[in-house]
This record gives sequence, structure tokens and C-alpha cells, in this order.
Amino acid sequence: MTPKCCFLGFLIGALLPGVVETQPAHESLKPQQVHFQSQNFHNILHWQPGQACPGNSSIYFVQYKTYGQRRWKNKEDCWGIREFFCDLTNETSDIWEPYYGRVRTTLAGVHSGWTMTQRFSPWWETKIDPPFMNITQVNGSLLVNLRAPNLPYRDQKRKNVSMEYYGLVYRVFVINNSLEKEQKVYEGAHRAVEIEALTPHTGYCIVAEMYQPTLDRRSQRSQERCVESP
Repeated sequence: MTPKCCFLGFLIGALLPGVVETQPAHESLKPQQVHFQSQNFHNILHWQPGQACPGNSSIYFVQYKTYGQRRWKNKEDCWGIREFFCDLTNETSDIWEPYYGRVRTTLAGVHSGWTMTQRFSPWWETKIDPPFMNITQVNGSLLVNLRAPNLPYRDQKRKNVSMEYYGLVYRVFVINNSLEKEQKVYEGAHRAVEIEALTPHTGYCIVAEMYQPTLDRRSQRSQERCVESP
């Protein structure tokens, strides 16, 4: 349906409510399901079109603010866009602060009201990826090399900042396949972990995660990497 047809539908609904049941134009246009999705502190605002004219026929406008502030700020890169998402990573970079985002739309000269997110707290709501893990066998032991995911920020030298910046440490677990038993063998900040005292000719699987001890936050677990001891 074209924008003009949608607008005509609004007029019919307004003039003949007994014939066509509809919401007011601005209510039918309001974006739906406005929410943040966050992965490794990449904070993206998402939404769906309103009930009227779903698709890319509408133009969207995004604002944001920190909790406690009265004044909303325009997100210039997302002011008059047709996409259903907006990257607010830089605007929500203080991960301890709670934020709000909101979206409105315009179609055929009709402006919707704003639809606001629930309070968004990056530290508590972001999903943290597991560490990257590489395993090599060295003289009957296993050497596990770990690397944390990068944050979306760069330091003063323009280098990527690691998730370790926020005090996350590594946890490494070993699963003895013959015993079907899991054991935590390491927790700390070292990126290289040697696993010794392995039973010869036994299958082992290694899995790792990131962990923040103070706040008891943990990442998703890595996929199991399985080897057989010599």
C-alpha cells in the first residue's frame, strides 16, 4: 500500500469510524518493539514499523538520553532514516549508566508520537562473547591460548580495547570424556594456560568463558575443543 493510500485510509477511519475500525493516524504510525540489543557493548537500537504501512515507506527519527536527564538529544546519523535500527554505541559508552532511546516516524505528512525503550543498562544487559581459544599439545600437556573479545572502543593510540579492560578474567574447564566429569582448572588474567597431569590416551574437551568476579557476570561459553592425550 502506498503512503497516499495509507493516509487515505486514516482519513476514512477518522470520518467513518463505524465503517473502518482504526486507531488515530499518529497512533497507528508509532514504531513498535523499540528496544536495545547489545553484544560486547555494541549497543544498537532496534524497532519495527507501526501498524500502518509496514515496510520502508516511513522515515524515522531517533533520540536518546541518560537516565535522570530531562533533555533528549537527537542522533544526527539516525535523523530521517528508513532503516529499522540505529547504532548508539558511542552515545551509551559509559557502561555503568542507564539510558533511554526513543523513535518516531513521519509518513505522508503525518507525525507519530514517540515510542520509548525501557531503561537500558549496558553492563547488565550486554551479551559477552566467549574468549577465542587455541589449543596445542606440548610434551603430554595442553597449552591453551586465550584472547578476549574486543570492545567497540579504541585507546589513545587508536588500538582496539580488550574486554579485559573491565576486569574480566578467564575461566578454563576440562572435561574428562571417560569419566564424564568437568573440572575448573584455571581462573585468572593470564592468556596462556598449561594443563598438566593428563591421563595418557584419554579424550579431553576444553571450554572457556570470561568472568567478572565482583559483579558475578559471565560470558557465553566457548564451543568445546576436544583432543586426545598422547
